[in-house]
Amino acid sequence: MDIKTYMQSLGRQARKAGREISRTESGAKNLALLKIAEALENNRDLLIAENQKDLDAGKQNGMDAASLDRLALTPKSIQTMVDGLKQVAALPDPVGEITDLSYRPSGIQVGQMRVPLGVIGIIYESRPNVTVDAAALCLKSGNACILRGGSEAIHSNQAIASCITQGLLAAALPTDAVQIVATTDRAAVGELITMNEYVDVIVPRGGKSLIERISKESSIPVIKHLDGICHVYIDGKANIDKAVAIADNAKTHRYGVCNAMETLLVAESIAAKVLPLLADIYIGKGVELRGCLKTCSLIPSCIRATEEDWRTEYLAPVLSIRIVDGIDQAMEHINQYSSSHTEAIVTEDYTLARRFLREVDSSSVMVNASTRFADGFEYGLGAEIGISTDKLHARGPVGLKGLTSLKYIVLGDGHVRH
Repeated sequence: MDIKTYMQSLGRQARKAGREISRTESGAKNLALLKIAEALENNRDLLIAENQKDLDAGKQNGMDAASLDRLALTPKSIQTMVDGLKQVAALPDPVGEITDLSYRPSGIQVGQMRVPLGVIGIIYESRPNVTVDAAALCLKSGNACILRGGSEAIHSNQAIASCITQGLLAAALPTDAVQIVATTDRAAVGELITMNEYVDVIVPRGGKSLIERISKESSIPVIKHLDGICHVYIDGKANIDKAVAIADNAKTHRYGVCNAMETLLVAESIAAKVLPLLADIYIGKGVELRGCLKTCSLIPSCIRATEEDWRTEYLAPVLSIRIVDGIDQAMEHINQYSSSHTEAIVTEDYTLARRFLREVDSSSVMVNASTRFADGFEYGLGAEIGISTDKLHARGPVGLKGLTSLKYIVLGDGHVRH
């Protein structure tokens, strides 16, 4: 297979299908999503059988347990994909929405209309569910997409692709609106991220090395985040029960996710009360603690943290802890070491909470809530295409609106400019 020729063909087909999908009515798009869900339900056994081929190959290639877990399709995860499709179908369609329409002194009306981005290239690793999430969000937002999953999930993704094709055909929509790259050749990625003529946006989902490579080599705009170095700051005026519950959940609910807390900051005035309680919980759950000198004096089993710890996204049962003077030192630490993903403050002081919201420059900033809420589903976006820590074009969890743009529209009635 000539990779360049193959990818150019996908690009041409996507561009053509994108024009059709961009003008497709909501009812037809929703029908396609529901038919894809139906196809997934009807092909559960096939999906699990094809996924088993990927799992077997992964085990032979020495894939670790966490990666195998992300790769696995189970009856529960398939049901989650089905439910996700139905949720996206039920969401309001952003395409064609007109806002801020107002009369100008000349008599014309000026407003903005929400429109699809065009063709979206999505590059991801391991998780087959991303194939369904990406297809659903792109389709509902009027975009065509080219999906390039990891080679480790090739059988799973091709099986899911057949279900997507069935759904599109059932709704009489172009099957080229969602194309899944059929080759595992890494050269396909290089082609996809440089096809400016056909692709409008690239979204990488995966490890830091993948995202760094895409960001560096892509000649197409990229929606991305590199790290999830998320912080929780427990203020001196925090409610202890809330602080313990939030700091526990933010770290131990799931370890290998980008919105898990990696550094806990605690005001010195409350540290002696809250840290021993948290240490008992963390140690009981097998979390390794690394802390500053003051933290180590309160938690005997704590390992002394290094400078590198403050810069590390562990994605594991490891937590760095620093005791700070107060909110100013906490924000100074966050602004120095954060990856601009998600930060939270626990406090009963409304004034300090407002300062934290205003002065911490991350894509999600929270008051008295776990960082684990930084998620498209939890934000009411349905599924998400990913998290963006950039300031342009989208920021935070990227849902339907994040996959659209705005254009100005002008309504007149024979108006001419004088």
